[in-house]
Amino acid sequence: MQKLVGMVRRCVEDYEMIRPGDRVAVGVSGGKDSLALLVFLSELKKYPQMDFDLEAVTIDMGLGMDYSGVRGLCDRLEIPYTIVPTQIGPILFDYRKEQNPCSMCAKMRRGALNQALLDRKLNKLALGHHYDDAVETFLMSLLFEGRISCFQPVTHLDRTGIDQIRPMLYLHEKTIDHFAQRENLPILTNRCPVDKVTKRAEVKDLLYRLSGEYPDLKERIFGAMQRLPLPEWEPKHHSKRKNIE
Repeated sequence: MQKLVGMVRRCVEDYEMIRPGDRVAVGVSGGKDSLALLVFLSELKKYPQMDFDLEAVTIDMGLGMDYSGVRGLCDRLEIPYTIVPTQIGPILFDYRKEQNPCSMCAKMRRGALNQALLDRKLNKLALGHHYDDAVETFLMSLLFEGRISCFQPVTHLDRTGIDQIRPMLYLHEKTIDHFAQRENLPILTNRCPVDKVTKRAEVKDLLYRLSGEYPDLKERIFGAMQRLPLPEWEPKHHSKRKNIE
């Protein structure tokens, strides 16, 4: 725990993600990544120099998921928890019958999350993107859009004044998987009808196959993203970490 929280702290400090007095929400889907992030930030909050408030917010997609386990975790961590009920799932799959719903779904979920933060006067939204997500997003942009692009470690939303932060960019997916299993986190099964049949799943499989021949491929891509650098990807403290977990 201490080692992983240390990696999260390095990422937070490298990109100046959290400042004293911030009110941070973790967008909790019930998946391993967002639950692990919630635990890490609850531990990070105990550091004397990390003076921030922390809450958890879930957008209920209307797909019949039970978040009682998540609520139990939040109660144990003494973190306020808000569930925002929506009908995003039924609208996309039953009413509109979208064949490629991911983009619209993401937009609707972001809108609901941002409104929930504004309602609760929270100014930072912590998202569970990790090291592998960043590499996959970079490759997706290159392969499917012909662009050299990726999400940013910190994204400021002008219309709402909210900052999106991604504190787990120094952690590999496998590391988070092992942590979630070891801590017995209340992971929910994703009920989305198109889960694991997306372009991201294709790229994840491609990277897996290429990494068999080029074992350090992900490290080279991630390092290139910081060295180019992509917009906002150069660490502000110039500590381009090599000991990624």
